[in-house]
Amino acid sequence: QVQLVESGGGLVQAGGSLRLSCTGSGRTFSSYAMGWFRQAPGKEREFVAAINWSGERTFYADSVKGRFAISRENGLNMVYLQLQMNSLKSEDTAVYYCAASSQESYSYEAYEYWGQGTQVTVSS
Repeated sequence: QVQLVESGGGLVQAGGSLRLSCTGSGRTFSSYAMGWFRQAPGKEREFVAAINWSGERTFYADSVKGRFAISRENGLNMVYLQLQMNSLKSEDTAVYYCAASSQESYSYEAYEYWGQGTQVTVSS
């Protein structure tokens, strides 16, 4: 069974930090690009960050560049993805999703597997 399971969301004050984690299993995710997306109420899902299969290349939305860091660890038939979020702002409030794609992409349409999402709320 293919699964991507996120954890680590919660409530934090503006300026604070959170670390999101995502564990992927059931596919050879070690060969997939992985990404984080987010969706705020009333808004479309937007790209946050992505990392290639080996972890050598990372990509960020301009809105989070310099504040967020994506990383991954490939295991046997599993992948561990993290998103370190610093200097959080109220506009970072959203449901955050991890996703896997067989190609490196900023577009959510390219991502084939999705987690269920974890809520991040930043209070000002």
